[in-house]
Amino acid sequence: MSFKKISLGTLNLPGDLKKMSAEQCRVLCRDIRRLIIETVMKNGGHLSSNLGAVELTVALHKVFCAPDDKIIWDVGHQSYSHKLLTGRFKDFTALRKKDGISGFIRPSESVYDTFISGHSSTSISAALGMAEAMKLNGDKIHKAVAVIGDGSLTGGLAYEGLNNAGKSDNNIVIILNHNDMSISKNVGALAKYLTAVRGSQTYLNTKKTVENVLNKTPVIGEPLKNILGASKSALKTFLYHTTMFEDLGFLYLGPVDGHNLNELEDAFNIAKRVSKPVFIHVNTVKGKGFKPAERNPGAFHSVPSGGFDKNNPLNIPADCYSEYFGRKLTGLASENPEICAVTAAMKYATGLHYFASAYPDRFYDVGIAEQHAVTFSAALAKSGKIPVLAVYSSFLQRAYDQIIHDAAIDGLHIVLAVDRAGIVGEDGETHQGIYDIPMLRTIPNTCIYSPSTAKELSLCLETAVYKDSKISCVRYPRGSENTSVLNTDITDSYSYSGRGNEVLAVCYGRVANNVYEAYDPKAVEFDILKLVKVFPLQNDIISICMKYNKIVIFEECFRQGGIGEYLLSVLALNGYKGKFKINAIDGFVKQASVQESLAYYKLNSDSIKNIISDLIKIKQEIL
Repeated sequence: MSFKKISLGTLNLPGDLKKMSAEQCRVLCRDIRRLIIETVMKNGGHLSSNLGAVELTVALHKVFCAPDDKIIWDVGHQSYSHKLLTGRFKDFTALRKKDGISGFIRPSESVYDTFISGHSSTSISAALGMAEAMKLNGDKIHKAVAVIGDGSLTGGLAYEGLNNAGKSDNNIVIILNHNDMSISKNVGALAKYLTAVRGSQTYLNTKKTVENVLNKTPVIGEPLKNILGASKSALKTFLYHTTMFEDLGFLYLGPVDGHNLNELEDAFNIAKRVSKPVFIHVNTVKGKGFKPAERNPGAFHSVPSGGFDKNNPLNIPADCYSEYFGRKLTGLASENPEICAVTAAMKYATGLHYFASAYPDRFYDVGIAEQHAVTFSAALAKSGKIPVLAVYSSFLQRAYDQIIHDAAIDGLHIVLAVDRAGIVGEDGETHQGIYDIPMLRTIPNTCIYSPSTAKELSLCLETAVYKDSKISCVRYPRGSENTSVLNTDITDSYSYSGRGNEVLAVCYGRVANNVYEAYDPKAVEFDILKLVKVFPLQNDIISICMKYNKIVIFEECFRQGGIGEYLLSVLALNGYKGKFKINAIDGFVKQASVQESLAYYKLNSDSIKNIISDLIKIKQEIL
């Protein structure tokens, strides 16, 4: 193969990787980085994590034989190089776009995308399951390879997987991509431990220290296990024997320089030959190859679509809901020393950096551990504190049991600030915040607020902190508010605009703005009931609804278990006989912009106007 012909557009990947020299692979890594930077600058997406995993990904696909070897990416926000190496070069310009390729791992997209990912800490469990299936199928050759970051290793599910993987005899390889970062700087005892191991030794040349031993022994099955058990001293110059991973039953390799292709390939080749669980510790630099991202990897972790300033990629607007929340909570904390703030590795993304700066002794970043965050908050509440847990809607799903068992049953007062509620856009199915209401509505001792403006968010948060006594949830969308249309009283309960029209439109949250925009006194007139406290419903709301024979609810929420079904059931129990229509979300929401998705689910102002117009035309006598 001619060196001059090496380019992403001309290679047959990943197969051609096995024919390429080290220098050709280094050139390829350079081209991959350039393309990732150019694409993310246009489309948005995860930059720092992908730049740090380029050499690791190239070495993986050069040594292992996917898709027969199963490569499982934790979270998947570091998989852009993987996509470029597995047949998606031509589609890469459509990354995160409607009908384009996902910014995460999607098996429906490619046979090389082994297992879906979007949330953290799942890869080890998935890899172990696949390795076990290989064994049951009689496949003793191929490996299941989990690639997990040290941020994801703060999640409890990762340790459940480690506990079972280490004691197995399966062909599983776990690669720790260690960059000292998740989204924010990693926290906790584990981060300190891994950092100590990271700097405790340099990687030794495996060909000189290990392969001389392994080449003289059988490398498959029991003979290798026996020789490894008997030759610990011979391998000690390479294997670091005081790590927790070896104690769990793994063959530990590393630390390895994650930007040195030769060292990565050597370690991966050994792991490929060993018939026991292997743990490879790889040190990388988040944002590698792009100086602004290397200097500030957190700011470049996830950047918005539509381009960015390379020196300030986040460019968070002052009217962002997360910013409003963070500043309001900090203000409340200045008045009440009992208020505490908790987050799961989302200090900046949830706006809690203001609180952390002002009151560091009352701020707790527990890492990517939503279950622990809820139980920790419940214990704070049991001890007389007022914990406010800021968490993305899609990540709160992981803590359902803890909300019920550790908080609700005992009637504890915790506040859940549910960020990114509703449609989130280009991150796709795994990140949409459309299930928090169906989930939380099933839990006794819980109330839910869904404000439509920043001022309502401020009032609801104050109510949740000071007036509510049990679990109080305040949910709000990603991005900035739309104040151009909605002009109602600021309330933490409901707002009713009754003009004597025959159709009542019920709404809440961000979509309420679109409902008000759809109202047209010259063409489409209807009454509006805007809910703010959406659960439990107040008696006044039922009384208002019972006066109408035509009701339609618009909600940026999953239909099953949503407020529409809840309201309908209550009205039916009260003898309601009119027409009731629910316009909500069915199925999983695919990647697209927020506005594209709202239009698709008929939650934009034009669709709302058409739906209500059609409802008005229905003759009364057929109701």
